[in-house]
Amino acid sequence: MVEEAPGPTSDSPSQPPPRQIQSLIVVDSPSSFQLQSPPPPSLPPAAEKRPFGHFSFRRPRIRVTTEFDSDSSIFFHKVSSKFFDGLAKLKFSFQNNEKGEVADPQVAFITKHLAIHYDVEEQNALLEGFVDVGPNLKLRAAHDIKGQKGTLSMMANLADPAYKFELASAVPYIGFPKATLGFPNGEISLEEKEDEEMKRILSMNSIVKGSVMNGVCTALYKDGDLDLRYSYKDEEMSFIPSISLPSHALSFAFKRRLGPSDKLSYWYNFDTNYWSTVYKHTVGKDYKFKAGYDSKVRYGWASLWVGDEDGKAKTAPMKMKVQFMLQVPQDDIKSSALMFRVKKRWDI
Repeated sequence: MVEEAPGPTSDSPSQPPPRQIQSLIVVDSPSSFQLQSPPPPSLPPAAEKRPFGHFSFRRPRIRVTTEFDSDSSIFFHKVSSKFFDGLAKLKFSFQNNEKGEVADPQVAFITKHLAIHYDVEEQNALLEGFVDVGPNLKLRAAHDIKGQKGTLSMMANLADPAYKFELASAVPYIGFPKATLGFPNGEISLEEKEDEEMKRILSMNSIVKGSVMNGVCTALYKDGDLDLRYSYKDEEMSFIPSISLPSHALSFAFKRRLGPSDKLSYWYNFDTNYWSTVYKHTVGKDYKFKAGYDSKVRYGWASLWVGDEDGKAKTAPMKMKVQFMLQVPQDDIKSSALMFRVKKRWDI
């Protein structure tokens, strides 16, 4: 039961009217009650942030990459950016020498189904188109605007995805299209070529791989030459003999792992007696030291890589790859040369 406060009587002195009670007394039972505060006054909702018009615009990220090779004293610059959530990519590249002269400017616009490469100096464009016709058929076309020529190819996956068939024809038509059949252990291609007498002949190229005696045997047939190579590799050693027919040129490569971070490689050609050797020491994946000797050019060399040698600058420390190389000719040590290459990336 809720009782109200008694009002003023004639015997009590005059007082201002009482203030309204801001709390309610709620009785759940004759022996217990609870105080409840009223909810705080609702505030007007904050103004919703809306993009300009009906679309939001976010500045695309820009990637700037600069490379320098001391041997050629040429800078290579590339600026690229992705638009529309990665659906399109715009690239601009050029070279400049130590005098600041700009050369070979190139512009490229690339999407999933279309690529345009424009050569500013030649004022020429190369167009490439890619179309998926169903899950197992792809069409690709390339056209050189200035040269008025191109290629048209069709790639099909057969019943098994590991088997693929491709037909590629030159435009304008100059002969039978090139046919390539790919299978799990290699591929075979047939195409027309011109021989020394300017006669068109049918040429076959193929590559086949197979497992033999705990290793991999590879047979490469191209333009009448057959190269046979066997590769055996385990955790500590690699042995790769090879022979070319009909020249019977025989060579072999031997690689030995000396420890978790050290490896020694050796190559020898029996027909020329040329040989070379390389010692490699790695510290993690970002630091690599190499030293070797090549009897064909008769010089020794040593190089130091900062950043993954085969990786991109994005994964290197400070997004920068550096290589220092020292070449020491055997016949003239005084003409030794120290060269370096630097590749730096900025994400803006």
